[in-house]
Amino acid sequence: MQDFFTWLFSDKTGVVCLVIGGMLVCLLISFVLERRTRKQYYNHEKSDDDWDLFGDDDDEDADK
Repeated sequence: MQDFFTWLFSDKTGVVCLVIGGMLVCLLISFVLERRTRKQYYNHEKSDDDWDLFGDDDDEDADK
């Protein structure tokens, strides 16, 4: 077991495997959470109170 941890944290390929493994775990977690969110809010219609970070607001266009 000690040889595995030595390889994982001191060898270049071990560190690359560690980084790629962390990225895959984060990708899996984000995929599962996104699926749960879409399942929970499948029929959510946008109302006047909703805001969108990337959406175009008509009020901002009128000020220009």
